[in-house]
Amino acid sequence: MGDKTDVWQGTLALMVLKTLETMGPQHGYGIARRIEQTSGNALSLNYGTLYPALLKLEQEGAIASEWGTSENNRKAKYYKLTRAGHRQLERAAREWSQATAIVARFLEPASETR
Repeated sequence: MGDKTDVWQGTLALMVLKTLETMGPQHGYGIARRIEQTSGNALSLNYGTLYPALLKLEQEGAIASEWGTSENNRKAKYYKLTRAGHRQLERAAREWSQATAIVARFLEPASETR
């Protein structure tokens, strides 16, 4: 695995939704590459995790898919964000920001007034 780390539990859906918001419709391989690229290649994305996450997001109505042709003329399933997906992304981003702010408080140096 080298210097790469696995995607943290609970963050993959957020990264997929944000990728689709930023990039527009993408096939699974494109989503995976973009997530790894955005992380500065620090994340290792397991495709056995990505496709079930895409299926779950589609079943929840956050994304929709349709078949198309990839850049290299191969049949590929393209995913796009739905209105419900935009709302889910906003909510998840807000929750993630709150959670990281809480954890950051624990990582701050101890107060000098104790």
